[in-house]
Amino acid sequence: SGIWLGVEWDDPQRGKHDGTYEGTRYFTCRHPRGGSFIRPAKANFGVDFLTAVKDRYGLSNKQDVQHGTENTVVFGKKTVEFVGMDSIAEQQRQLNQLVDISVRECAVSHAAQKEEISRMCSNIRHINLSKNLISCWETVTAIASHIQNLETLNISENKIKFPSTSPPVSSAFSKLRILALNQTEITWTEVLLCAPGWPALEELYLTSNNITVLERPDNVLQTLKLLDLSDNQLLDGNQLHLIAHLPRLEHLILRNTGIASIYFPDAGFGCKTKMFPSLKHLVIKDNKISQWSSINELDKLPSLLSLQCHNNPFMDTEKNPETLRQLIIAKISQLEVLNKSEILPAERKGAELDYRKIFGKDWLAAGGNWDPEKNKPSDEFLAAHPRYPSLCLKYGAPEEGELKGKQPLTLKNQLLTLTIKCPEKPEQKPVEKKLPESMTIQRVKGLLYRLLKIPGSELKLSYESSKLDGKEVELDNDLKPLQFYSIENGDCVLVRW
Repeated sequence: SGIWLGVEWDDPQRGKHDGTYEGTRYFTCRHPRGGSFIRPAKANFGVDFLTAVKDRYGLSNKQDVQHGTENTVVFGKKTVEFVGMDSIAEQQRQLNQLVDISVRECAVSHAAQKEEISRMCSNIRHINLSKNLISCWETVTAIASHIQNLETLNISENKIKFPSTSPPVSSAFSKLRILALNQTEITWTEVLLCAPGWPALEELYLTSNNITVLERPDNVLQTLKLLDLSDNQLLDGNQLHLIAHLPRLEHLILRNTGIASIYFPDAGFGCKTKMFPSLKHLVIKDNKISQWSSINELDKLPSLLSLQCHNNPFMDTEKNPETLRQLIIAKISQLEVLNKSEILPAERKGAELDYRKIFGKDWLAAGGNWDPEKNKPSDEFLAAHPRYPSLCLKYGAPEEGELKGKQPLTLKNQLLTLTIKCPEKPEQKPVEKKLPESMTIQRVKGLLYRLLKIPGSELKLSYESSKLDGKEVELDNDLKPLQFYSIENGDCVLVRW
């Protein structure tokens, strides 16, 4: 008896049925046990935007707190007073002076008196409206249209109904630069329908929206610099081609999108693609990329500087994490940061020299040759190692002595015979030493302290390769071993202080 409301829970485990009671269907649920009936008195239909702001920032008549008590808090038996809270609270009460406000989880469901929003929110530029009760895009537009200088808007975690046709273009979002629509159930089609109203948008966050299909954004989103599509299961890597011509896109975040491969068909071996012309930072961690060929493809991106690729199957093909990192660095020529760790010039050089050496036998077997006229490696080799020819141009083709099979890993084979010289101290005679290739630079400095009686902290080390005349490489990381810098027998370690 009486009036009941039909509810579909976000968490279906809270429900009891699918909207059917005693044989009569009252409403429909997506989950067979996602629905319940509740009395209207138990439902919260929300408040208007301005009421939520007043409640949050101490402007409501409901908040009549005695002065002095609001500045103290009790930790166990200790009472702590926050000095200066009165002035902060007073500043927050001056709503027309606030620039940044948050009414997250304040049950906002509708806009309010439009003139009052304009009068009280004249300086606001950044609004967090996430996890509220906003149910339609028109409500968002109504709030934004009376905030003159809105730059950042977060309406994530609202179950919003978006327009199915292009809404009238208004000036509500004319200055909007950052928009977060995570967990709003928006589709990519709906994004493109609303996008003409975001003429200055630079950052768009669309995580966890069940987006599976992309479309080409023609004449919209052309100012976009960052796009986050994480936690959407895109059908395949070719979907990326549809957003590849956004002219200013610098950051693309594709964490956990189910992508298994990346391919840029418009560019051949060693060439640059016309896709993603401005892309500097790419996140593809937590995906299903299993082939190294996808990493080769990333070298085609003309502006790529930073890559995050943790937790992909291709990374399980190499057990040594140091070797794995070197392979990625050698394959992508312009990369400066890998998995949030900077790539120093010495590390890049070591990685590229090792790569050139490791795959030298394969290069010869595939038709490579020291004679430029006979050097014709197969297409199969170039597909697997597209950077190999450029590495040979940079450092020279690998010499025959470098391509000998690996010897058993005995201590004798791990020892390097090195000449140690002090170029600025001619009175110090050069010394020849046999050092393990696993010896860290820090330990080398400790050895030199015993030889020269100079504290290790004052020593600066570098080395000259016997194969690269006149080139000196700084040994600048005390924690790295000698082998990290690709030092070989016969090389000369230079010591300065």
